[in-house]
Amino acid sequence: MNRRHFLMLTAALPVFATTAQAAGPIAYAPGVAEAAMDAGKIILLDFKASWCTTCAAQERVIDGLRAANPAYGAAITFINVDWDEYGDSDLTRSLKIPRRSTLVLLKGRKELARIVAGTGKAEIKALLDQGVAAA
Repeated sequence: MNRRHFLMLTAALPVFATTAQAAGPIAYAPGVAEAAMDAGKIILLDFKASWCTTCAAQERVIDGLRAANPAYGAAITFINVDWDEYGDSDLTRSLKIPRRSTLVLLKGRKELARIVAGTGKAEIKALLDQGVAAA
């Protein structure tokens, strides 16, 4: 094996390990969350905006918790819903989402819990733990 191939392979290993551990959040498009709900999956809908500081704080906490506990990624399908694009969508209206920075945990179409504008690690961890327990 030549040096260039070895270096490329070595550099790629962390990417493959991260991908295998748990895929990152799925970007919402009409039908994505609905299909997961109809399949009875545990999903976490994260209604967020790129400019929202509360959303960014929630994302940092979720990312840290997922990195520390692979069970979250294994049990829960994470779906990011862009508030600027889908804040007035059928999904948002049907779930009565009051604002961006809302996290909704569902099993199928049944809501298990939600957090509105909460950024506390313990609060978000409890939400994710509830998702793992429901799986």
